[in-house]
Amino acid sequence: MDNNNNGRPNTGNNQPARKPQQQEAEHRINNRIHAPKVRLVGDNIEEPGVYSLDAAMKLADELELDLVEISPNADPPVCRILDYQKFLYQQKKRQKEIKAKQVKVVVKEIRFGPQTDDHDYDFKLKHAQKFIEEGSRVKAFVFFRGRSILFKEQGEILLLRFANDLEDIAKVEQMPQLEGKRMIMFLAPKAKKN
Repeated sequence: MDNNNNGRPNTGNNQPARKPQQQEAEHRINNRIHAPKVRLVGDNIEEPGVYSLDAAMKLADELELDLVEISPNADPPVCRILDYQKFLYQQKKRQKEIKAKQVKVVVKEIRFGPQTDDHDYDFKLKHAQKFIEEGSRVKAFVFFRGRSILFKEQGEILLLRFANDLEDIAKVEQMPQLEGKRMIMFLAPKAKKN
């Protein structure tokens, strides 16, 4: 039982020790900065330049703000005087905005045989139109089985007809290319005109 009790406090002591290390890895602030001299930059500094650590800390105290190490690898390290919590909040907000602006590209596949009949072709064309109108890219390919590779010209004609039928809403990103037993073509939605 003593071993279990001894194990628990150690685990508990290790967990709080990790959090400051994670924070420290992001930015060193105030007393965690160890360089004898720092380069101060920023809007609230009258004269940007190299200061002793004590002088920089004194300036930060006068402004009731934090001294934050922005670039620790520079010689001397670059620091700013700012409200650290506000700075972290703005960074998180910026990262959220960047993430929200990222467009997730979805690729939908349409598969043909080299001798696809008109009914199947029309059915797949309607699906492709729907995918493109939703903003997805379309990977159209003709799959050749066995000796049907002899009909590769037929497959290319089929894909070019497909691209031609979709030219009002889609642009060809990659012309038909034979890759192994597949002839592949990529289509993407055209940019909408305002």
